[in-house]
This record gives sequence, structure tokens and C-alpha cells, in this order.
Amino acid sequence: MSLIAQDSKEEISARFARHVSSGKAEFFANVGVDFVFGKREGIYVWDVSGERRLVDCHCNGGVFNLGHRNPRVIAALKRALDELDIGNHHFISEHRALLAERLTALCPGDLKRVVFGVGGGEAIDTAIKLARAHTGRAKIISAEGGYHGHTGLALAAGDEQYRKPFGPLPAGFVQVPFGDLSALEQAMDEETAAVIFETIPATMGIVVPPQDFFAGLRALCDRFGAAMIMDEVQTGLGRCGDIWGINTYGVIPDMIVTAKGLSGGVYPISATIYREPFNRFLHANPFIHISTFGGAEVACYVALEVLNILTESGFLERVRRVAEVFRVGFAQLQQQHPAIVSGARQRGLMMGLKMTSPALGPMMTLAGFHFGLLTIYANHDQSVNQILPPLTIAEDEAKQVLRTLDQMLTWVEQR
Repeated sequence: MSLIAQDSKEEISARFARHVSSGKAEFFANVGVDFVFGKREGIYVWDVSGERRLVDCHCNGGVFNLGHRNPRVIAALKRALDELDIGNHHFISEHRALLAERLTALCPGDLKRVVFGVGGGEAIDTAIKLARAHTGRAKIISAEGGYHGHTGLALAAGDEQYRKPFGPLPAGFVQVPFGDLSALEQAMDEETAAVIFETIPATMGIVVPPQDFFAGLRALCDRFGAAMIMDEVQTGLGRCGDIWGINTYGVIPDMIVTAKGLSGGVYPISATIYREPFNRFLHANPFIHISTFGGAEVACYVALEVLNILTESGFLERVRRVAEVFRVGFAQLQQQHPAIVSGARQRGLMMGLKMTSPALGPMMTLAGFHFGLLTIYANHDQSVNQILPPLTIAEDEAKQVLRTLDQMLTWVEQR
């Protein structure tokens, strides 16, 4: 018996509204989107009815970097389940050690230590806790319009719209415009514990900072003795054409936070990777931070296979080739639809199509459901549609996505 479509789409939606989220159900009904995820494989997701298929260019923010149900990842999970379970975070773990060794080998500089978690928000919380404990300071600087998760300290570092309803929140959080070194310098002082930014802020609208921004950030953190934390939950693990997005800027941070794609799309896991000097506090307090399900041993085995795939010869080169296909295609789309497309934002396959009006982003998302493409507008800049295909997408499939975007843009123009 299949696990998919055990009930009709209408029954599924009604049950979801009754017991999970009435607000989401109402929202999708109001905008005319009745898509319920059913079968999923590779770059595609199908409606539960089996009647519609979409190319997934949302990928849940990078969870499905290797596509849906990647056969090698699924096989790794099945092997892990034959011998392993969650494990116990209080004790020494063979599989956490193996994954940590492999992860840190892929990091620049002396980022040689890892704390595992379940999701990105927890990993951001860990990074902020460690920065405060290491420096003995409280001040955390982040970006206006940024997003780092819905948990406590991550929430406080995010945009006001996410944190204000849940106040009062912890003190010590300050925000500055992303990419503005002058504003950052004015905000920093001897009380600053850390600066945390997404390498390419997705929710902000795939904003690509000036090439010298992160080098300037590194210099400011060194000057004030603050930790430089890079949120690579979406930009990491190949998305920008290198293992880490920050690598494309030639800068070594103090901490890298990764999650989403590390799971292979099948078992949640996150990691806070940090430089050796920050280990002093955790060495003296080895049981002060425990995550019951963080770094589950079955997840570690899956994540090792994810890293095996990402580091295979030619994988990242192919990501960069496909990114070039999109770069050329976006330029053509802008020429063909100048009234509604103002440009593209791109770092590897971290991409966004910039529209001429905030009203057009949601229309493009709606158009995607009609023409077979899942793409979501950026919450803080609704004129930008995020385009994050699986890194496994082939060049001919990328060209088909561009043809579909052309159809969608024509549909939007007509309305």
C-alpha cells in the first residue's frame, strides 16, 4: 500500500486545516493554490492527485540540494537503520566523530571543531552562545531583513517581523543594513561578541553583497575582537559553486553554520563549525550544551554520503556550468520581458529573478503552479523570486526551466 494519496486531496486539506494549520490552509485556498505534495523524485514533485508535476526550484531553501529521494542518500539511510539509531549525545560517538572530521576537512583555516544539532535555528543559537561565552560580551550584530530561524537567539537576530510578536526578547541584539561596512563599523565596539550574516540573504531577496564586503567584515571583527559567524544554512554545501559560499569571497570566518542540505532531504541534522580558539570554553564545560537528537548517528551516516557526493570529481564544476546556463538565460529573459524583469541576482545556483514591482513576485509564484515550476517569492522583497534548483539539475533541464520562466513571465504580462 502506498503512503501517498491514502485519502483524496480535499480530505487531506480539510484534515490539515483542522489539526495542523488553519491559517496556511486558508491562505492557499484564497490564492488558488491547491497543490498537495505527493510523489517526489529527483528534481520533480507531483501533486498528490498525480495530475501535476513541478520542477522544484524552491528545494525548501536547500534541503533538496541533491534532489528528492536521491538514491545514494536513501541507500545510506537504509544501511544506517540496519545497525544504528539516534545514539546518546552525552557520550563519545564514533559516527559524530567521523562526520565532524570530514566536515572540518572541507572547511578553510582552523575551523576544526563541531557541535551538532537538529535544525538551523538550534545551530545558530549554539553559535551565538559560544561567541558570548568565548568573549564574555553580549552584543550581537545582524542584518536588517535577515533571517536565521525561529528559535530563541536565532529569532532575536532575525528581522523584526519575526521577533516582535514574541517579545520581550533577549537584550543585546543590533541590526544594520546588509552590505554596508560603514554602518557596521559604527555599530561595532568593545562590547560586540559577534557579527552574524547569511552569506547571501535569501529571505531578503538573494542579495549579493559587494565583493570586498566580507573581507571588510573580517577586518572589523579582528579589530574589535568579535566573532565572525557565517550562516550557511542555505548557501553552503555547493549552492554557490563551492562547498561554502564564503569560500567564493576568499575569507575565513570564525564559525560556519550548516543545516538543511546536510540532511540529504531525509534525516534532519545541523552543525556549528568553529575555530580552535573557541574550544576553550566548551573544553572546560563539555556538558553545558546537549542536544538530545542533534547529530543523530543515523543522520551522521547519511550526511557522510551527502559529502561524498558533493566532493566527487566534477560535481562542483558541473554546478558552475549550470549556473552559467542560468546566467545567460536570465539576461535573455530580461531582454525579452523588460517591462517586468529588472535583473537577476546570482551566486552559483543561489539565484533570484528581480521583478519591477513587489506585486509581480507572488504572481510569478502563482504562475509557476500553472506552468510546472515551484518558485517562491522572497518574503522581505516580494519583487524577487527565489530560484534554487537541485544542484543535480542537468544543463538541458536548466534550459527547460528557463523556457518555463519565459512562459510564466508572458502569463504575468498578460495580467
